[in-house]
Formats: sequence, C-alpha cells, structure tokens
Amino acid sequence: MKLCTLAEGLNLNLTTPDLEISDIASDSRAVSNGCLFAALDNGVDNGNAYIPHAISRGASAVVCKNAEMKKEYPDTVFIETENPNKVFSRMVARFYEGQPRHIAAITGTNGKTSIADFIRQMLVADGKNAASIGTLGLIKNNNAPAAYVNTTPGAITLHKDMQRLVQDGFDYLAIEASSHGICQYRIGGINIEVAGFTNLTQDHLDYHQTMENYYEAKKLLFTDIMAHGGTVVLNADIDIYEDLRNACRKAGHKIISYGRGGDDIRLLSAEPLPHGQNLKVRYFGKEHDLSVPLAGNFQAMNILCALGMAGALSGKPEEMLKYVSNLKGAKGRLQYIGTTAIGGAVYVDYAHTPDALENVISAMRPHTENKLHILFGCGGDRDKTKRPIMGQIAQKEADVAYVADDNPRTENAEDIRQQIMAGCPDAHNIGDREKAIEFAINRLNKGDVLIVAGKGHETGQYINGKILPFNDEEIIKKYL
Repeated sequence: MKLCTLAEGLNLNLTTPDLEISDIASDSRAVSNGCLFAALDNGVDNGNAYIPHAISRGASAVVCKNAEMKKEYPDTVFIETENPNKVFSRMVARFYEGQPRHIAAITGTNGKTSIADFIRQMLVADGKNAASIGTLGLIKNNNAPAAYVNTTPGAITLHKDMQRLVQDGFDYLAIEASSHGICQYRIGGINIEVAGFTNLTQDHLDYHQTMENYYEAKKLLFTDIMAHGGTVVLNADIDIYEDLRNACRKAGHKIISYGRGGDDIRLLSAEPLPHGQNLKVRYFGKEHDLSVPLAGNFQAMNILCALGMAGALSGKPEEMLKYVSNLKGAKGRLQYIGTTAIGGAVYVDYAHTPDALENVISAMRPHTENKLHILFGCGGDRDKTKRPIMGQIAQKEADVAYVADDNPRTENAEDIRQQIMAGCPDAHNIGDREKAIEFAINRLNKGDVLIVAGKGHETGQYINGKILPFNDEEIIKKYL
C-alpha cells in the first residue's frame, strides 16, 4: 500500500508519497523490510528511543512527534505529527480495512465488561452475529473467549481482529474502552456509532496522576474519537453528568440518559431475590417489569446502560427488553460459585477499586441472611492511595474481612497488605491467596455470603514479575 493512501485525509506533509509500505508496526521487534514504524507515546517511555532499532530491522518510514533523527537516517522517510498515536490509529484502520458496520464502545471505571457482554448477548439473542472485545478477550456470539493482555488491545490487534470479524460475517461489535486505550488512541481509527459512560471513581492514578486527568482521558471518546452526530448513553446519576452531557451536545450527539434520575431509561424500583432481582423501569416513556437473574444495584444500572446501547445500535429498543430475563453475568462479575455443606454461599467478583468494592458489598447485603465476608487485596505497581481506602470500606461495610495477595507484581506483597490493613485493622491478614480462601470458606455459617474480590475471571497471579497459574473459581470449588 502506498504511503499517500495510508495518510489520506490526515493532513500530513509527505516527502515521498508514493513510497510502498509492506507492513505497519508500533513494536520495533515486529518491524520488517519496507515497514512503517510508529514511535508512540505509551505514558511510560519515549517511542523515539526505538527508532534506531526499527530502522536497523528495515523500517522505511517512521511516524513520530519529533523527527530529531532525520539527519542521522537520510534514507528513512520521517513523518512528523503532533499526535503520532492518533495518526497511527487512522493509518492502521486504512491498512487493515474492514470493520463491523455497527460498533459500540463503553467506558467508565466500573461496569464496562458486563455491559459489553450484555450488549453482545442481547444482539445474539435477536439473531445477529455479534462480538465483544475487552477484559474477557474477544468473544464471537456465545463462543469461548480468545484472551487479550489488555482491556483495550493495541490498534493493530484491534483492526486485525475486526477485519477477521467482517470476513466471518459479523456486523455488530461492543468494545470496552479503557482510559489508556482512549488517551493512547488505540481505538482512534474505529468507526464508533454508539458510546456509553458508566461512572467515574478512583483508579489508574498511577498513570493519570489526578482524577481530572482521568476524566479528561475518558471524555476524549465522546469529543475526539467518536465521529460527531452519534448516539451516547450516559449515567444521569453521576457528578460529572452535566459536564459530559454538555460536551456531547457540542459534538452533536444524540443523548440517552439512564439511571434513577434518567430521562429516557429510569430505574423506578428494585426488589432483591435470592439470586436476582425484579426491576421496575420506565423505558422511553413506558413502564416495564423486568425479572433479571443478576443481583445488585450496580448490575441493574449495567442492564439499563446495555439496554440503551443495544437498542440504539440495533435500532430496535423495544425488542431488546425481551432478552433481559435471560442475561448471564459476565465471567468473574459477581459470579455465584457454590454453597458450603452448611449453607454459606460463595461469589467471585472483579472489584479492584474502592467504588467497585463498596458496590459489590452493598449489592450482596440484601441477599445475605447472616454475615457478609469479603476477601480482597490490591495489585502491585499500581495506584497505592486506594489501598487504605479499600481497607476502610471493608472494615465498615462487611462483617468479616480477609486481606490476601492479589497481583503483587514486582512489589513486596507484605507491604501492600500492610497498607490495606491500615484501613481495616480487624481484618485477617493471610498473604497466601489459596490459604486465605480455604480459611474464609471454613468460617462460613448458614446464611453467610463470601465474596472473593479483585481477580474475577483471571487465571494467573503476578508475583515477582512472573505469572503463576491461579483461578479463584477453581480454588473455591476445591474447598467447597
């Protein structure tokens, strides 16, 4: 493909527009002869540092913010641009042509995985070929997922997979859009028709530094990545709703609001059941009673958001209501695992932020006859400020708390636990996660509920920089 074709519409100054590009890469190790290499900003290191290696492997063109090496490599075409991430994502979209016709992207601190999964489930139930991409991986229709490393994969992985989806006859796709994936423009070349925003609570401050930066990163989905004139589904109950709605209005988007204060999709009441709930919802002016097999207020909110997004994507909002009663929870999201011989129930959840931990405890409180137990930890090499906050939440909201290792990564696991314990001095500090799970299960009485939080669907544990096999669900079943 010619360089001018890759760069069409991007307003770039091309010195050699007819240069033939054989491949495209953002990892210098993947470069081959005739390849275009992009020196991207990933928030960790300078992409320009990898330019010499890319050229040594045969890169004929380089997209970068600063062409400081231009004189050093006169035979290489340098394409200088203020935002190489954004430009590269558009080039990748052109190189790997083909995207499903209808694409939805969901962002927010919590709920992304469940909502993307619910959208896919509803569309598949309506007879459509639909896929979802996110934390669980790539899921086609109701098939087993193909795993990803990141919630939002890199642009090349995304576009290769979308190209294959089109070839396989998929017209619908729901994507989880993480703050990293948005501000690094991994999804910058995707034609997003519908976008949703769930909530904004503390997470990823190791990367974004402040909550303001975190919010601005997510807002880019609606103001810069999504084409003007789309449809957005926004949570009316969150503090930033007015600001986000105004930004979306300026972008010419049609706005659908949901929540207890939603104008279009409003939750009127929720009645807890043993393993689900009955919802009364006003849906575009009409009241409906919905029985759903998923517990908790946050799941009710996830369902409302998914209804709005699936309805807008399919053009058949009323039809989507029929499929709510058969929704299945996304793997590792308040997933019921089993009950002990004397009647203590055990659930797994991915909650790894203060807000998510508080939500999952409050969600299960109405379903708990006796004591509510929470087992959790915090990841290493991530936001340290949330550790004592999560400890405080566990101390205040649960009846019994256990602090165990999550994914320590390269940090000292004991240090992480001590930082959590500062907020919950009454908790049981048991580092070995399997031993902690065994200990917690053995303490359950009839009517108790245990939530094992933090890792959800994950099948590995990061310790000292290595990934060791570990699956909360399997460990729980072993001791049940």
